[in-house]
Amino acid sequence: MKYWQEALAVAQRILLELCRRQRSLFLWIMFPVFVLLLNGYILADQPQATLKGAFEAAAPMTLVGAALFFSCLGGTIATVVSEREQKTLKRLFLTPLSGLSYFCGILMAHSCIGIGQALLVYASAAFLEARFNGSLWLGGFIILLSIVAYVGLGFTLGTQVARRIEDVNALVAAFGVPLLMLGGAFVPLSFLPTPLRQIAKYNPVYHMNEALTGVSAAGDGVEAIAPHLYFLIGFALLMVISSGLAYRQMLTLERRL
Repeated sequence: MKYWQEALAVAQRILLELCRRQRSLFLWIMFPVFVLLLNGYILADQPQATLKGAFEAAAPMTLVGAALFFSCLGGTIATVVSEREQKTLKRLFLTPLSGLSYFCGILMAHSCIGIGQALLVYASAAFLEARFNGSLWLGGFIILLSIVAYVGLGFTLGTQVARRIEDVNALVAAFGVPLLMLGGAFVPLSFLPTPLRQIAKYNPVYHMNEALTGVSAAGDGVEAIAPHLYFLIGFALLMVISSGLAYRQMLTLERRL
């Protein structure tokens, strides 16, 4: 109960701060819609493609490859770095707040943002006659795994690599854009040469994209996407463990300063 209350307090603080920045909130809403439209119309221009089929394929790649990446990974890095720069972390360390509660609070806040973006992307796609063809529970599980993986990776990078708020954009651009390109977030993997497609199999974004596309657009079940699902479960667990270790190192460093 103690951990739940602490995590909820952290999540509420992050979400309230986002709601106060109405311009940022508006941009978080419009960004996935714009990317969905771009991806959808690019795919619709291919031979024998229909607008409905194009947006059914574009929705999952837009969600996991663009919307969740920037909100959950980039947003987590920005949250941690901002609190470090504003000395909020030092004040938190003086409280009985545990590292688990702090991480879970950030995860809860960005899960709310990610779920909101998922609803927005699929509502926009449905407006253009696209449909979610597979299991909603399986699709939701993939989205949840993607959020956990992104938040865990963002937490690790934010505590270990970024030191100032100016570092966030550079870090996301240098680290994230290659992952997105190789993961099929902006262009279909079929457009990439064979060597790059082989490298993409070690990219978590690729597995997120393939798993959700299989469920959402093709109606695949657990058996069909099992390799992608196993990879995502392992990667998400690895990122949670990495976050715990990174938090301990950050705690030691901040108390010395």
